[in-house]
Amino acid sequence: MMQEKHEETTTTSTTKKSTARSQGLYKAIWRWHFYAGLVFTPFLLILAVTGGMYLFKPQIEERLYHDLYHVQAQSQSTSPSAQVQAVKEKYPGADVLTYKPSERSTRSSEVGISLKDHTYTIFVNPHNGHIVGKLDDSSRLMNQIEEFHGELMAGTAGDRIVELAACWAVVLIVTGAFLWWPRKKDKVKGVLIPRFSKGKNVLARDLHAVPAFWISAGMLFLVLTGLPWSGLWGNAFQQIATNAGVGYPPSIWVGSAPTSTVQTKDVADVPWGAETLEVPSSTSSQYTKVSLDDIVDIAKEQLMHDGYTISIPQEPQGVYTLSVFSPRAQDEATIHLDQYTGAVLADYRYDNYRFMGKLIALGITLHKGTQFGFINQLIGLIICIGIAGIAISGALLWWKRKPAKNIGAPKVPEGNAMRIVTCIIVVFGLVFPLVGLSLVIVWLLDFFVIKRIPALKRFLNA
Repeated sequence: MMQEKHEETTTTSTTKKSTARSQGLYKAIWRWHFYAGLVFTPFLLILAVTGGMYLFKPQIEERLYHDLYHVQAQSQSTSPSAQVQAVKEKYPGADVLTYKPSERSTRSSEVGISLKDHTYTIFVNPHNGHIVGKLDDSSRLMNQIEEFHGELMAGTAGDRIVELAACWAVVLIVTGAFLWWPRKKDKVKGVLIPRFSKGKNVLARDLHAVPAFWISAGMLFLVLTGLPWSGLWGNAFQQIATNAGVGYPPSIWVGSAPTSTVQTKDVADVPWGAETLEVPSSTSSQYTKVSLDDIVDIAKEQLMHDGYTISIPQEPQGVYTLSVFSPRAQDEATIHLDQYTGAVLADYRYDNYRFMGKLIALGITLHKGTQFGFINQLIGLIICIGIAGIAISGALLWWKRKPAKNIGAPKVPEGNAMRIVTCIIVVFGLVFPLVGLSLVIVWLLDFFVIKRIPALKRFLNA
């Protein structure tokens, strides 16, 4: 009998310890989820709203710039070089940077210029060479939304903040999934569907946690497909993938483009022994270059997809670059042409991308909502609305539960739970350097400021 009581006592003690460890781990993860959500919710809300708007860029710009985009169809047409010449005459002193041919008989051509430290898009009627209108690139609505979405219109600093928010969004998703995970296997309400009959507090929690579960996969997809565009993590990832031979070929995102190498035989009749001598860069501009008309003909021969843009070389060693980032990743192409001979120096298509490059390309078009047309846009919009709803419901949940005297964060659990979770977060910091940097800043603040100011320590439940 005594032995049975001892065994029962031992079992009960073990169960209590196990429960305490489980509760400690739950509180530790909840604490990290709480602070990550509190700090980065505003940025996630910005990303969701601007991203949802940018999904419909084609429709919005069609409506805004209809008069610039469309011209009356005619049987005759003017050459690309004549169109560019008309722009030069209209805007003397401007540097012509790009030319985008008309995609169809009712669509204007586009000439990109730089004038007085500003870049503009000039719309030209391809049938008669008349200037249709001009747009300041910096004032285009969708360009501003894209800039706000990608860098908060704050340059490099804004880019880093957006990247940091995106990286911490991954932490939010992982910690949120742990908090959502049902402790009872047969539990459905409060896990898959909200509980509408358990009171306002329970419903408020469910309206945050349940939609977050349903939207988490889409949210994670948008974060991971957006990170390759970021300035720090994205550039490093692209560089590693390209150098490892599993990403894009060089010069598409990272790496230098080929250069135009002019040899004497290409520009003059000279003795055989001098044919392969390179023309000095300082004088190469004196020789005839391939015309823009020829470049457009080469683009047709190379079967470039409609909507491609020609980047015009600005230096003697520069190249013509034909690029098209079409709605479908499979139609992408980047071609470099020698500006003196028209020779194809590099031709990169989707089929030339390696495995990781193809994944990134597909991720970009899916992220932008172009890969599958309107259905893709609609799914992206639903995810963006879901992210905004989760951010708002989380903020309201916190505000409703927040005590009057402190921030309402879960208390630091006793034991090793906090250390275990911190180690897991550190792993995220190794994968995402900005997360690691933010952790260092948090620890420094905690050690040198929060723990040394009793009022602040009480307020933060530290």
